Amino acid sequence: MERADEQGRSGAGGSWPKVSGVITSFNEEHNIAACIESLDWCDEIILVDSFSTDRTPEIARGYDKVRFFQRTYYGAGAQKNWAMKHVAHDWIFLLDSDERCTPALRAEVEALLAAGPVHDAYMVNRNVYMLGRRIRYSGWQHDRVARLFRRGTAYYENRRVHSVLHTAGETPILKSPIEHFMVERSFDEYAFRLAKYGYWNAAQCWRDGQRTSAAEVLLRPAWRFARTYLMQLGILDGALGLVFCLLQAYSTYMKFAILWGWQVNAARGIQPALPEFDEDESTWAGLRKLTEGESRD
Repeated sequence: MERADEQGRSGAGGSWPKVSGVITSFNEEHNIAACIESLDWCDEIILVDSFSTDRTPEIARGYDKVRFFQRTYYGAGAQKNWAMKHVAHDWIFLLDSDERCTPALRAEVEALLAAGPVHDAYMVNRNVYMLGRRIRYSGWQHDRVARLFRRGTAYYENRRVHSVLHTAGETPILKSPIEHFMVERSFDEYAFRLAKYGYWNAAQCWRDGQRTSAAEVLLRPAWRFARTYLMQLGILDGALGLVFCLLQAYSTYMKFAILWGWQVNAARGIQPALPEFDEDESTWAGLRKLTEGESRD
């Protein structure tokens, strides 16, 4: 049974426990207002910003429901784990700043919480948009992420990029989607972002002891393109699919090219300049407890 102070509002579906919305952001002045407003049904919104240099902080602070924090960025997993330590309520709904909770998803979540959730975490499908058009294939047709979960039952792993959320127990898939505006306005910014992801991926590989070869620098991007464009039907997305799949291959190329370059330099006595990782043990304490509990099971 929910604690009395955790009992939330009532609606057509009954009453439901209070929910903390969580958002992470960096230079998202064109997205942040719509993202926040899509979570106006939450009882509070925790927004952790990575010291944006645009109007993102100003816009976010204009919403009474938002509790605004700024923190150095060590990767999405570290940022979200840190944000979750500051929530006040037992249920968390998490979004990236270029995502929106649709009205249909809001209604589904409220009905689920009012009925009494059977599970501790739930997956949500994402509809992905690029330059105003939905990407229906290219590997994104089955994109889903865990975004609704009970506090203390889900934590991100310590990876600089593409961190996976580890959850306790089964994670059923909700019917209604999140909308993900991955490239809404600035196409050139997205290309630079992919290069940055390549660098972060290379850093993760170096930290994990993974090494590569010149052959992988050639073959890995080619395979990524063939997989997304042909096997995952990116060709059906038309010109958008072609450009999108080439960009994914470019990010893979940057990852392995940078890693290969670091190996060459290491042989010359020059060590790579890696990005900082979050070494604060408290950021990962929840994940350790969760995985230790799974191993005992």
